[in-house]
Amino acid sequence: MRAICGAIITAGAMLGLGLTAIGLGARYHTSLENRDAEGHVILLKLSEMDRPLIFILVFLTSTAIIGLGIAFVGLAYHHRHRHHEFLRQYAQPGTHHHASTG
Repeated sequence: MRAICGAIITAGAMLGLGLTAIGLGARYHTSLENRDAEGHVILLKLSEMDRPLIFILVFLTSTAIIGLGIAFVGLAYHHRHRHHEFLRQYAQPGTHHHASTG
C-alpha cells in the first residue's frame, strides 16, 4: 500500500510539473525573442521570474522526489514482508537458530 501511495503522489506531482511547464512557457515565451546587440539570446534568470511560479516549481519537484522515495521504500518494505512470510511458511522445523540463554 505504501508503494501505491508513493506512486500516486509522484504521478500527481508529475502532472503538476507538466502544467507548470506549460504555464512557464506561456508566461515567458516572449523573453526568448529578446536579443542583445550581438544577436545572442538574453537568458532569463530564475531570480527574475515570478515568485509563485518558482514556488510551485520547487514544491512540485520536492513532492515528486518525496513520492519516489515513499514508493521505493514502500516497495522494499513490501518485499521484505513477503520474504519473511515465505520463510515462515516454508521453513523446515529445526532449522531455526535460537540464541542459547545458558
